[in-house]
Amino acid sequence: MSGYKNPNKVYVDVVARHDRGGLVMPLSFVWEDGSEYEIDQVIEVRRAASLKAGGVGLRYTCRVRGRQTFLFLEEDRWFMERKGH
Repeated sequence: MSGYKNPNKVYVDVVARHDRGGLVMPLSFVWEDGSEYEIDQVIEVRRAASLKAGGVGLRYTCRVRGRQTFLFLEEDRWFMERKGH
């Protein structure tokens, strides 16, 4: 499937804090329309697959504007699942 682009996977820019212990915590992300969203809380971090968008990595369960969403760190790229597809 070389060249296949999953329409449910959205790569996003992320501002993250890296501490001296190696922990990476996302602080905000920029959606594909250019809107920036601050992450209010990271609820959980665990290794998981995105069943909707494909890909495996660290899944950050985040609260953004009162809603829960997933942010994935796959190797060295951040992505999210597109809603409504």
